[in-house]
Amino acid sequence: MFGRVPRRSNNTKYYEVLGVSNTANQDELKKAYRKVAIKNHPDKGGDPEKFKELSQAYEVLSEPEKRDIYDKYGEDGLKEGMGGGGDFHNPFEIFEQFFGGGAFGASSSRVRRQKRGDDVVHTLKVSLEDVYNGATKKLSLSRNVLCSKCKGKGSKSGAPGTCYGCHGVGMRAITRQIGLGMIQQMNTVCPECRGSGEIISDRDRCPSCRANKVVQEKKVLEVHIEKGMQHGQKIVFQGEADEA
Repeated sequence: MFGRVPRRSNNTKYYEVLGVSNTANQDELKKAYRKVAIKNHPDKGGDPEKFKELSQAYEVLSEPEKRDIYDKYGEDGLKEGMGGGGDFHNPFEIFEQFFGGGAFGASSSRVRRQKRGDDVVHTLKVSLEDVYNGATKKLSLSRNVLCSKCKGKGSKSGAPGTCYGCHGVGMRAITRQIGLGMIQQMNTVCPECRGSGEIISDRDRCPSCRANKVVQEKKVLEVHIEKGMQHGQKIVFQGEADEA
């Protein structure tokens, strides 16, 4: 039995999107992506769809196997799963990985917050005697940890689908009329996926965390009060806050 060879389709679009020739090397691709990605990022007022298109173009052309498939068969070859090229990563993650988390303020912080949970502060009351002699106190707390059953994916299959509301970008462009003949365009977080760019169907929801990706865990920490500690002094427990 012979597999079907995909027909040739447009294989110049991604080069045109980045503004490079089809002979561009990796350095030229990086330089081109750096320029257009910052310019078109939604946090800078860019079009979310354009930003997504730029990220997909760079993702394909920067990977030799995907680029070879695209050069031969165009987007049809990628969509038909040759070399696994039909699935694209979140454009914000590509941007974060490329710039190393520091292109400009809020643009990168959105992705970092997904990887690192916020700090949590608990107030512990102790007696003067505890401060003078030293003591060990127990602190009971509840925190959200990544679901072990779905490994924090939220779905049974482990592969959430792309949000239909924002097409995986996490942002949506909305327009509103603010006056006679005047229209304002704004970018806002997608209400369907809450900015994640992913959507999980009801039948694919993880039964353990119910697609929330995290479950609640109760834990008891031992807090060692050193002799002579001052009022307001902090004791830090690394990695013991919420995971998200």
